[in-house]
Amino acid sequence: MELSVINIKGEDTGKKITLSEEIFGITPNEHAVYLDVKQYLANQRQGTHKSKERAEVNYSTRKLKRQKGTGGARAGSRKSPVFVGGGRIFGPRPRDYGFKLNKKVKVLARKSALAAKAQADSVSIVEEFTFDAPRTKSYLEFLNAISVTGQKTLLILGAADKNVYLSGRNIPKTRIMTADMVNTYELLHADRLLISTPALDVLETLLNK
Repeated sequence: MELSVINIKGEDTGKKITLSEEIFGITPNEHAVYLDVKQYLANQRQGTHKSKERAEVNYSTRKLKRQKGTGGARAGSRKSPVFVGGGRIFGPRPRDYGFKLNKKVKVLARKSALAAKAQADSVSIVEEFTFDAPRTKSYLEFLNAISVTGQKTLLILGAADKNVYLSGRNIPKTRIMTADMVNTYELLHADRLLISTPALDVLETLLNK
């Protein structure tokens, strides 16, 4: 697959980039994508949920009424889960939701996400650029120039650029990441992938090991 390289003004530079068939030309593996996204979302969970069980509720332990002769069910403690304010049965406890996923599966998932976007014509290759100073207006002008205003965009850079990052971080539906930090969830979440030419080299190096 061959794509034209555009500059910061949205103009065609006349250069062509051939995307790696080993990444952008494969048949997406949906199950690998599912597992990688599931792991990513699981790792975002704090897992700090907790409710008090019977042994942790602060109530008296005296017997509420006599065992027999009342006509009702026996009740031994105000802490019983059947009473309002009593302990919760099998309540949530703090836990880690993360799980192990093989590196090869994660690589396949990222390749699949990139391939799916490329096959949907949702990938643009951008010439390397930077800003003289952090300015949100400069980044908005860049988005307007390439006609993606209002879309969810993910700009992938070859290396961290403070001015570019600070310029785009407050714009809704806009994400900026370096190629070595890209994950399957972010790739799929974006409507449009904007990949800089240095980032493309980094991605091919990382995913074709």
